[in-house]
Amino acid sequence: MEDVSFWGVIAGAGGVLGVGALVAAYFSETVRELLPTPRRLVRRFRRRDLPPAPGLHFTVLVADLKRDGDGRQTDHVAGALDLYRGIDVIRIGPGPEWDFGSRAALELQARRLLEEKNGDVLIFGEVAKADERLRLRILGRHSGAKSGNGSYRLETAELPRDFDTDFAAALVAAMAGEIATVMGRRGTYLADILRPTVEKLSRLCEHMPTGLDTDQRGNLWHSLGLAAGVLGEQSGDDERLRQAIHAFRATFEEHTRERVPLAWAMTQNNLGNALACLGERESGTVRLEEAVAAFRAALDERTRERVPLDWAATQNNLGTALRCLGERESGTARLEEAVAAFRAALDERTRERVPLDWAMTQNNLGNALLRLGEGEGGTARLEEAVAAFRAALDERTRERVPLDWAATQNNLGDALRCLGEREGGTARLEEAVAAFRKALDVFAAADASHYASIASYNLRRTQATLDERHGASSSPTSS
Repeated sequence: MEDVSFWGVIAGAGGVLGVGALVAAYFSETVRELLPTPRRLVRRFRRRDLPPAPGLHFTVLVADLKRDGDGRQTDHVAGALDLYRGIDVIRIGPGPEWDFGSRAALELQARRLLEEKNGDVLIFGEVAKADERLRLRILGRHSGAKSGNGSYRLETAELPRDFDTDFAAALVAAMAGEIATVMGRRGTYLADILRPTVEKLSRLCEHMPTGLDTDQRGNLWHSLGLAAGVLGEQSGDDERLRQAIHAFRATFEEHTRERVPLAWAMTQNNLGNALACLGERESGTVRLEEAVAAFRAALDERTRERVPLDWAATQNNLGTALRCLGERESGTARLEEAVAAFRAALDERTRERVPLDWAMTQNNLGNALLRLGEGEGGTARLEEAVAAFRAALDERTRERVPLDWAATQNNLGDALRCLGEREGGTARLEEAVAAFRKALDVFAAADASHYASIASYNLRRTQATLDERHGASSSPTSS
């Protein structure tokens, strides 16, 4: 089981245009003129009766505006937003007693409501009777640093483009925040959590909201690629990997190399990971060759001098694709290239600097050494592989990153099995069985069926070999 710097890189390299720049409680205060507006049919509940949103679409909660006696202005805001395709707009009735004097207290109340009702964005505010204007505020569910303020005149019965732009920014920030929150849980099984998120993002990208600028459109596509890629990789769903590939390629339409070279390189890196993951499951080498090309393109901008840790992440991923190619080609050239790429990555990914990334690359180095060892006589490469896996486990503990720990236990078991088959006795095979059982325990507990099936197969195969060897050693002819 190989590890790629798929989602981990986004936080580091995404400071310019990626998730890191958009994970935000988007806070916008708008001032608008009152206009008489027709009532629109919008889902409306009293707050105490409002059930949590089902989470199938991106969900905007609209609270009744304070001092909106007949509710017409609240209807206008909710009705105009209801024109967006791909989102649910839900009227929640009166909000709590908003504390307009304290931004921190206000945001805390709003966030609690969003979490309670499973909403993504909350729109609330008041009718300022003194000047017959509206004060509206837009708040995303996830916390962060991006905020904005603006004043707008409402000149028609439709919300003007200025509001549209602010809402679009809040929408992107909220969805990016949702992705970042999930991706931050590295080393755990995320597929079940990501399924509804991918569905929401898919609908948004199919019906891209108006008002988004080039960066925001690119960020939505990129977020969909990340989420679909992890979902496809962990669940074994190839269609999700194809969806990720499509999303990353759509991102290139917005994040061009000429305009945002590092964001373009980040997307090349993540496209390569989706291609490599799918290529490993398919026959042939076309996808894997495309993955190698994507990683090499990323390295044209992700140089060691410019962004050393991002360069190391892509070297790690390049090594993974080369290792897969090496397993399907005659000779060892690709596998040797993979080992070289992993060792290069470790020059920057030191244990002291980035311990979990160091462990990831140690795990991947172990896999490449294992494949070389399987094709060679002797046990030297296999012993190196075992050492690399054991080094990875020094940082990849079960408590810290259970899924990664289990993956490395599975890989360690594979190397020990190969050693045990070449050596006399049963010690190595017994160690391998123990490692596979540890991996299977975690995969089964996490309901990670795709990984559990791999560990279960390895366990059965190794146990059969061990049973044969025990039987041979206890037979009359062997005594």
